[in-house]
Amino acid sequence: MIQLENVTKVFSGKKGSIQALDDVSLHVKKGEIFGVIGYSGAGKSTLIRCANLLERPTTGTVKVNGVDLTALSPGKLREARQKIGMIFQGFNLLKTATVYDNVAIPLKLSGLNKQEVKERVEKYLEIVGLEQKHQAYPGELSGGQKQRVAIARALAHEPEVLLCDEATSALDPDTTEAILELLLKINRDLGITILLITHEMNVIQRICDRVAVMEQGQVIEQGTVMELFTTPQKATTKKFIGSVFSHNIPESTLTHLQGNGRIALLSFFGISSGEPALALVSKHFNVFPNILSGSIIQMKQEPYGQLLVHLRGDKEEVEKAIEFLIEKGVQVEGEDHYAVNIQRVS
Repeated sequence: MIQLENVTKVFSGKKGSIQALDDVSLHVKKGEIFGVIGYSGAGKSTLIRCANLLERPTTGTVKVNGVDLTALSPGKLREARQKIGMIFQGFNLLKTATVYDNVAIPLKLSGLNKQEVKERVEKYLEIVGLEQKHQAYPGELSGGQKQRVAIARALAHEPEVLLCDEATSALDPDTTEAILELLLKINRDLGITILLITHEMNVIQRICDRVAVMEQGQVIEQGTVMELFTTPQKATTKKFIGSVFSHNIPESTLTHLQGNGRIALLSFFGISSGEPALALVSKHFNVFPNILSGSIIQMKQEPYGQLLVHLRGDKEEVEKAIEFLIEKGVQVEGEDHYAVNIQRVS
């Protein structure tokens, strides 16, 4: 649905040139939610603005539903953008217009008649849960309600693609969860493909199907969300995952335990997250598990959890216990994998 091929973006200024994107390629499938995550300055905002040519790439091509936007005339590009909705971190609402008019005005400017405008505004305000706020002004709304208006405005053009530029970063955790639920509903019920950028890993794990990690203008790693959680390759990816699973273990505890058995990170996902595999270890083997830390999160399709455990016992029995856990669908990693997630506290 969205194809960015070898996209480079260079900004020129008085102090020289800045390369914001460096040969970036992304393929977003029809009907999926694709996330791009990176720290400030990674290039993700430039990337999403290139997806609808608010920023024109210096080199490379951008295709949406098979149409090469970079090859279109200005008139044809404006027409193509009607099928590409966009929501922003700052909402971008008209302060002196009602909720109804904030959604209606762009529709009127696009040439729809009064009845069509009315039908669409009412339809999409109902979808975002603001059917009772038609005559309210932005100043009377909460942050979450303002974002819902912005989403309704983007949906009113009935786009095939929705671009989300840090759509939840200005919101509190409860409101963020509500907006993420709304995006899931839009994706599921309306079949709209969503490309979003964020610096928050909880957004990625909660609603995305696939994800790309950006650093210094490049995509350094991409795959399904589950792949990146279970087998991260890059330090930046591991750092983001560590923001979800942070194991605060005293240095003295780690030093003491490492000489008496093995410390391992157990990852549970899907069906295995509900299996009492760890509880069965001490029943079948001369090994005594001690849970140091852990948690379970809900991903888009299934739960995923991590437990940092100390398996106390002799080497042979511990290895048998680990083989048993793997057979039960538990992923087991040593310290080289989880070291970036451990906060060694004194």
